[in-house]
Amino acid sequence: MTDKNELAQIGVVGLAVMGSNLARNFARNGNTVAVYNRSPEKTHALIEAHGEEGNFVPSETIEDFVASLERPRKAIIMVKAGKATDAVIDQLAEAMDEGDVIIDGGNALFTDTIRREKDVAARGKHFVGAGISGGEEGALNGPAIMPGGPKESWETLGPILESIAANVDGTPCVTHIGPDGAGHFVKMVHNGIEYADMQVIGEAYQLLRYGAGMAPAEIAEVFREWNSGDLDSYLIEITAEVLAQKDPETGAPLVDVIVDAAGQKGTGRWTAINGLELGVPITGIAESVFARALSSSTAQRSAAQEGQLPAGTIKELDVDKAEFIEDVRRALYAAKLIAYSQGFDEIKAGSEEFGWDVDPRDLATIWRGGCIIRAKFLDRIRAAYDNNADLPALILDPYFKGELEDLIDPWRRVVVAATQLGLPAPVFASSLSYYDSLRAERLPAALIQGQRDFFGAHTFKRTDKPGTFHIEWSGNRSLTQTD
Repeated sequence: MTDKNELAQIGVVGLAVMGSNLARNFARNGNTVAVYNRSPEKTHALIEAHGEEGNFVPSETIEDFVASLERPRKAIIMVKAGKATDAVIDQLAEAMDEGDVIIDGGNALFTDTIRREKDVAARGKHFVGAGISGGEEGALNGPAIMPGGPKESWETLGPILESIAANVDGTPCVTHIGPDGAGHFVKMVHNGIEYADMQVIGEAYQLLRYGAGMAPAEIAEVFREWNSGDLDSYLIEITAEVLAQKDPETGAPLVDVIVDAAGQKGTGRWTAINGLELGVPITGIAESVFARALSSSTAQRSAAQEGQLPAGTIKELDVDKAEFIEDVRRALYAAKLIAYSQGFDEIKAGSEEFGWDVDPRDLATIWRGGCIIRAKFLDRIRAAYDNNADLPALILDPYFKGELEDLIDPWRRVVVAATQLGLPAPVFASSLSYYDSLRAERLPAALIQGQRDFFGAHTFKRTDKPGTFHIEWSGNRSLTQTD
C-alpha cells in the first residue's frame, strides 16, 4: 500500500531489479520506503506489482522524494556506477539538509567513494559507500551489507540495514566496516575472492569433464555431495544446479550450449589492480581475472585453434576415477583457502594504507550469509582471527595448516594431471606456486636483485651483514657499500 502523507524511514533511488528488490525488502520488513526513479514508469510499475508488500511512498521528482523522508533523511542510490551516480548524489545533496545521509549501494570504485565522501561532507551531509552482496535474490530476501562512511551514519542506518540483511545464528550480516571508502573496498575484494572461487570451481569441472570423462549431470551429483562437507558453500550449491540443468530448447546439457566467454563488470579487475598497487600477491584472484579476459578473446582463441598450436604429448588419465575425483575435491578446497587468504591479505594491506582499522572477524561473520562467497569454513576463518588477530596469513592458522597437510599432495597431483592432460588450470597452479613460494627457504629473487644491480646499479642487501651494496660490474667488480 502507499501513503503520501506518511514519512518514510528510508528512500531508494533507482528502481531497476536490484533497487526494486531492495525497496521491497525494506518494505517487507516494516519500513516505510520512499521510492523514486528518473523514469516514473518504473516507479509506477513497482507500486502496481508489489505495492501490497508494505508501505511505499512514490515520488516523481527528487524534491518530492526528499520531502517524503523523515529526518535525518536516509536515501540509498541504486543506479549505474560512474557519472549517473555522481549526478544523483549532487541532486540529493542539493535538496537535503545538514546531517542527512546519502548511501551509494552500487559497486563503486572505493577511490571514487573516498572522493564523494569528502565532497558531500563539505556540504554538511553524510555519505556512505555500502557494498551489497547477494545479487537480485539477496537484495530481496537478505543480502550481506558492508557500509563504510562516518561512524555517526552507522548509528542512524544500523537498525534499518539490520532489518533487511541476511541473518545467521541470530547475527545480522551487516556491520560498519570503517570510514570513507572502507565498505566499497571490502566489497571489491569480496568480489575478487568470488572471481577466484568461481574460476577454480570451473577448473575442477573441466578436469572432471575432460580428464575423467564425466557427463555434466554426473558431475552435478559430485558437486552436490561435495556441498555436504568442507566445501559447503553457495557457489558449490549453484554449480550443481547449473550442471544438472538441461537446455529447454534442445535438451542438451545447458553448460554445453552456453558460449564459453565469461563477462565481468570490473570489480575483479579493480581488486587485481589494487593488489599490484599495494604490493600484495593475490595471484589466484589475478589469474581468475586473466582467465575471464582470455575466455572472451574469442578471435584470438579461434585463430589459435585454426592454427593448431602444438599440444605436445597429451596423456590420458591413468588413475582410479574415484581417487581422481577425491583429489580434485581436496585440491579445490586448498585453492579456495588460498583465495580467501589472499583476499584477507589485501584487505589488511588496504586497511593499513588508508587508516580504516577493518576487523577481519567482522568480515568472516557477515559473509556467512546473504553474499555470493558465503561458505561453511567462514566460521573457521572467524575463529582463526579470534585466536590471533595479527595472523601473518590466514593459512598459517593452526587449523588451516592442519587442513593443508591433508590437501597438499592431492593438490600437487591435480596440477600435474592438468598439465599432462593439456587442460588449463591457472588458479589451481598459481595458487600452488604461491603456497610453495611462501614456504620456500630461498627464492630466485636473489638472482633478480643481482641482475638489477648489474644493469641498473639498483644495489642489494647481504645475508651476512647489514647495509646496502653494489658490485662495480663494468670495472674491477669490487664490492661497494652504499649506506
